[in-house]
Amino acid sequence: MEMYRFDWLDQLTETALDPQRPIVDPHHHLWDNRGGTYQSAELLADTTGSHNVITTVFVECRSKYVKDGPESMQPVGETRYVAAQAAELDAIAGDGGPKIGAIVSFADMALGDAVEEVLNAHEEAGGGKFRGIRHAVANDPHPDVPGNHVRATDDIMQSPSFHAGVAKLGDMGFSFDSWMYHPQLPQLVELARAAPQTSIILDHMGGPLGHGPYADDREGAMAQWRANMVEVATCPNVTLKVGGIGMDNYYNTGFGSLPAPPSSDEIVSYWEDRVHFCIETFGPDRCMFESNFPVDRQTMTYPTLWNALQKMGARYTDAEQDDLFVNTATRTYHLSP
Repeated sequence: MEMYRFDWLDQLTETALDPQRPIVDPHHHLWDNRGGTYQSAELLADTTGSHNVITTVFVECRSKYVKDGPESMQPVGETRYVAAQAAELDAIAGDGGPKIGAIVSFADMALGDAVEEVLNAHEEAGGGKFRGIRHAVANDPHPDVPGNHVRATDDIMQSPSFHAGVAKLGDMGFSFDSWMYHPQLPQLVELARAAPQTSIILDHMGGPLGHGPYADDREGAMAQWRANMVEVATCPNVTLKVGGIGMDNYYNTGFGSLPAPPSSDEIVSYWEDRVHFCIETFGPDRCMFESNFPVDRQTMTYPTLWNALQKMGARYTDAEQDDLFVNTATRTYHLSP
């Protein structure tokens, strides 16, 4: 996964299709490590460079964990780091600039009820912005399919302790973000039904894989994904993030192998059937468009990505587009208007 191909990305420049429409970007990351930097300054450049992004939501990515103390508490360092980045963004963007409105951190859901101590620490570190937890479980036995960044096992989400941890989130008023691959979606159905009081957000359209055996049988893989997504949509406590459309490393779009980055029209041509299926299955009031930056920068720029999403959203009414671009994320993450 290469997110710093700036010479390649610079071959295509798009201006915003609708620069006035407000956007809440409910999924981005921040980091400063040997792989590169994406912090408040880089986020500000993206969110003010074309479209009208008013608020964002940070989602965990193993940034700035503390290196001492109990392992379960080490992720609180990331919440503290992002809260500081949010304050820095406020300082450089000013009153009218975009804000980091919410923080989604990591805690090990397999701690069960004992996760309460970690959640309390996140809330204290978050400066009023902590909203929930993502515990990624994306896993597949095939060697050509990448694993997840927290090294979770394929069956961890089925354990009673994991169910108890997610239920504790709901009991405390926090949400659960879930990143998994499409063959694992039946496990999410079990989890959502076991913890109906917890708001669950399914990331990146449910992970419709395109590598390994899923590349050999794309039609069969997409049929399995669609059937599983229909079942997930029967769980009223699940909301869907519609995005991740730049992740060639998982979805095998082929965008990253092109001589120049794809245009928004090319992105729409590839993704529109799946995006419309998601929105029509869950409804616009349970869907939110997302950038997943800078991960999606491996194949597209921020303006091009939002142009593609605006084009795919154009078939819906103004009220439905308000849900897709702002309202669903605002409700789900309890963002300030």
